[in-house]
Amino acid sequence: MSIEPHSANRRRRRVKLIFNPSAGAARGTKIEILDVIHELQAWQFEPEAYLVEPGSDLSEVVRSALAQGIRLFVVCGGDGTILAVAGALVGTRATLGIIPAGTQNNVALSLDIPEDMPAAVALLRTGRRIKVDMGEATTGQVVQPFLLACMVGLASAIFPSADDIQHGKLTRIGDFMAALIASPPADMHLVLDGKQKIRTQGHVAVASNMPYIGLHFQVGSARAFNDGLLDVLLFTDLSKIELLGYAAGKVVGSGLEDPRIQHFQIRTVDLDTQPVMPVMADGLPLGEGPLHISVRRHALAVIAGKPASEAPPDPAKIPEVQTHAAAG
Repeated sequence: MSIEPHSANRRRRRVKLIFNPSAGAARGTKIEILDVIHELQAWQFEPEAYLVEPGSDLSEVVRSALAQGIRLFVVCGGDGTILAVAGALVGTRATLGIIPAGTQNNVALSLDIPEDMPAAVALLRTGRRIKVDMGEATTGQVVQPFLLACMVGLASAIFPSADDIQHGKLTRIGDFMAALIASPPADMHLVLDGKQKIRTQGHVAVASNMPYIGLHFQVGSARAFNDGLLDVLLFTDLSKIELLGYAAGKVVGSGLEDPRIQHFQIRTVDLDTQPVMPVMADGLPLGEGPLHISVRRHALAVIAGKPASEAPPDPAKIPEVQTHAAAG
């Protein structure tokens, strides 16, 4: 059921709308920008739109909008676009709003944001403004924040081609198979929270900040995004075929039942592998070599929905979300 705007009780608010026109194309559910703008205007927002193109510098887009006094950034796109903007907003007083339009929409799923566009826009006024944690991955001189996950090993090696395939680029299947075959297991040495030492062998290690990654694979609790901890998963005794089965299985709610998946909740982890393995954080390659991961507590403000267990809000009785937006 749709929520009607209560325009008379809302002051107009500037927002930066970052719209990815290619989002959702692979699943045939593209959202039109004019529909989003009209919906935002109905809720008394004044959207200033930016269309994402290949090679767009979203960090610069965010910096420019912040300098103009904008404090609410609404991303209409998939996880890749959302994660890029989230990384640029870390540590600022701005708030991230999300209109999910991608293939997997793991960030929206984790934050209880509906995929229905009008409902997601309504949430910008009726939802909860909360602070979520961010992970931070350091390899050499590279420091990269991440909202979803940092991956080491096979998952990082096959991610670029797998992501292209799920977006309809089937010519990348050969690259995917080549990366899959060429990726060997490695000896992994981990130090958790500076004291617990683990030595094992495997293809993949994942540090997650959100409940869901991949094809809606649940790796943490429903509130994993602001518990001050990261969920570290070690896939030790699984073959490559078994790992692919997990990646494709959409085993929501049952991902951690396999005893061959070691699960730890930590604040910091240092990881080294022999041979060295590729590292990726939120889809961005960080190279190879020793890795340090930590969690930044409450580093990003986002607008989230109500958990499914809670009753839906009455928009007529709920005050507007506070985002420290500039007037006008």
